[in-house]
Amino acid sequence: MRENLVLTGMVLHVMPMGEYDRRITILTKERGKITAFARGARRPTSQLLAAASPFSFGEFELFEGRSTYNLTKAAISNYFRGLSEDPVRACYGFYFLEIADYLAQENNDEKELLKLLYQTLRALEHGTPDMRLIRRVFELRILLIQGEYPNFFSCAGCGAKEELSCFSEKKHGMLCADCAETEGGMPLDASTLYTLQYILSSKLAGLYTFAVSEAVQHMLERILDRCFFSQFPHEFHSLDILAAIAG
Repeated sequence: MRENLVLTGMVLHVMPMGEYDRRITILTKERGKITAFARGARRPTSQLLAAASPFSFGEFELFEGRSTYNLTKAAISNYFRGLSEDPVRACYGFYFLEIADYLAQENNDEKELLKLLYQTLRALEHGTPDMRLIRRVFELRILLIQGEYPNFFSCAGCGAKEELSCFSEKKHGMLCADCAETEGGMPLDASTLYTLQYILSSKLAGLYTFAVSEAVQHMLERILDRCFFSQFPHEFHSLDILAAIAG
């Protein structure tokens, strides 16, 4: 008889199935993104009711059939209940889940994505730093994980590491003062450049331990709007909801 699997992960997406069941998408440490059926999870008395909900993180015991997984038990260590207390915070959280759902694949090594997602939701729940900054940090680290991040450490034209003054969307990176004269680009101040370099090079534990000025925040938004959505031209529906709620 085949033994049940115990996987560590987070619920990304939930869909009702029939009258009482749910189909859930879980980002797992061991098997990447998987889809499982939670039988009876919509019943008020079901032991799977809370576990089969977005943001639930913990250990999921599953029976692996020929083509599907079935959730039999769960030991949830963090429900991120604080997100449900603030509609704007919850919308940001669903945006992060939607990105993870879009990018993750089954039987792929998604441990770094899972760790980033967990750490990001912790920062979001605790309210530090600014939610707008959390979003941009998350987007840039997603580009890092996917290997699609811009070069903010040297000139994309000549390779120089000094006097980096402009960001070039065309070159997908920085330009020095000399190359910027011929290539053009978006002028970038030293504070914003340092912030971008810090986000890319920082360890995960220190990723959400800083704040930025409003001017730097504005530049981060301009750059990430270009970089992130040029690499992932996908319509994230949670952003529409966030825009409607947060303005």
